[in-house]
Amino acid sequence: MWNAPPGFRPLKSASAPCSPAKPVSMPRTRSESFHVTHKVPIGDTPYVKAKHVQLVDKDPEKAIPLFWAAINAGDRVDSARKDMAIVMKQQNRADEAIEAIKSLRTRCSEQAQESLDNILLDLYKVSVEQEATRLLGNLGWALMQQNNYIEVEDAYRRALSIAPDNNKMCNLGICLMKQG
Repeated sequence: MWNAPPGFRPLKSASAPCSPAKPVSMPRTRSESFHVTHKVPIGDTPYVKAKHVQLVDKDPEKAIPLFWAAINAGDRVDSARKDMAIVMKQQNRADEAIEAIKSLRTRCSEQAQESLDNILLDLYKVSVEQEATRLLGNLGWALMQQNNYIEVEDAYRRALSIAPDNNKMCNLGICLMKQG
């Protein structure tokens, strides 16, 4: 017996804990490994083609019309709609994604409505932020024309705190140079 602490007595009915036996899995085929690695579903449906273009080809502009095709074909409509909106958001097309979701709402299942609401909230936030930074940039430019550099600096700094933008950074730099 191993060096047990003094007074230790094993119970007669005790057995060592063990994990359930794992089933022996067959080795994956090359195709299955590809789909698991890239998180692309298996098949040749319009939705699968769109996911392949999105995740493997990494061509979001081409993926968007393919997601539309999947939706129109009735192929995994809930997933296609969600994925298309996400790709549109990544392409700074939040307003277009919002309109797409609104127009597709009736075609989605009851279970997908909460997911739709979450995506819409996220898209509205992006849309508002984009509009705010655009307006602050325009304000900064207008103030720059009036040589009001203190307010120009404030407008550009506020715009840049929302989202990075090389043009606004350049204009802020010009403003700071004008202020010495």
